Amino acid sequence: MSNPNHEDLDMIRKAVGLIVICLAFACRPASRTDPAAVRHVIDSLNTKVEAWYAAGHADSIVALFAEDAVQMPPNLAPVVGRDSVRAFWTNNLKTGKWDFDLAADDVIVSDSLAVERGHYTLKVAAGPQAQYPSFEDRGNYIVVWRRESDGNWRIVWDAPVSTVPMPMPPSAKK
Repeated sequence: MSNPNHEDLDMIRKAVGLIVICLAFACRPASRTDPAAVRHVIDSLNTKVEAWYAAGHADSIVALFAEDAVQMPPNLAPVVGRDSVRAFWTNNLKTGKWDFDLAADDVIVSDSLAVERGHYTLKVAAGPQAQYPSFEDRGNYIVVWRRESDGNWRIVWDAPVSTVPMPMPPSAKK
């Protein structure tokens, strides 16, 4: 077997150098999502969404939802997809003034997903088009957020759970 010449040694050194650089980058820890920063984003978006509900801005509210979002309003079938969420809120906001107060109690973050657990109060002043009386509600909620490819956090699942007991039906008279 012949001894390697200068050019062969130079190529081997470059290959080893490239392998070392690749290994160095491969061994870096993955970039982590900062939970405090995500909590700040969610709190900020909740403040905005409260104002958008009060002002009746359905399109602004819906912009926070992912295309494949599922919203699960109390006592109703799930609302599936951003377009359905848009139709749902456009129709509901026409019927009166919706005053939400949202408070995140906890946010858990893992990479591009965040789970928000919180509580809410709601006051709805029925307008002339409403087919229901004015009402108040309060409860808890879980919202799953996803950081999308554009870098924005959007709602994937939204599940409010009312803690207000359902009214009892009038007893049947005999």
